[in-house]
Amino acid sequence: MLLDINSWWASMEILEKIFWGFALPFSAIFLIQLIMTLIGAGVDSDVDASGDADLEVDSDTGIGFQFITLKNFMAFFTIFGWTGIACLDAGLSDGLSIFLAIIGGMLMMLIMATLFYLMSKLTESGNAKIENAIGKTASVYLRIPAAKSGVGKIQVNVQGLKTLDAMTDNPEDIKSGSLVKVVAIEAGEILMVELL
Repeated sequence: MLLDINSWWASMEILEKIFWGFALPFSAIFLIQLIMTLIGAGVDSDVDASGDADLEVDSDTGIGFQFITLKNFMAFFTIFGWTGIACLDAGLSDGLSIFLAIIGGMLMMLIMATLFYLMSKLTESGNAKIENAIGKTASVYLRIPAAKSGVGKIQVNVQGLKTLDAMTDNPEDIKSGSLVKVVAIEAGEILMVELL
């Protein structure tokens, strides 16, 4: 059998050997990457965190569309090799085979980059949009001082139950446990409420 592989390899032209030289190792690496991605290898899923945090983070939307990555190079050389082999086996000229192999590899890179870009858009930021609180009924958590003289806290259901700062124009304090309606946003993050 080893003699058959040697004679098969020796019978090839140099360009065909180059295409096979790209196709076999890069296909193996591409397959290993694919299997590791599917089984979640390299991802630490045993994260245990506890505690209480109150912070504000301006999130980055990410890098965006990434055409030149290691995975895309692996895909390029895999498809480049197999397309070149297929073109030579179909009897196409060397120049046309190289051209079509490059086009096939570039198309694969484009497809993979597009898929990863679209998958990155499927994530949620997890940040509550404070504008969604307007018009909602809330419960006063900490007393809200009268006539915008201070800030209290309310609990309102905005993408889950949230405790947010609130002020009022009401001439009297609004006591804890009272029901209020959110009418506006003041100073970017403080909700204006009125007593129901």
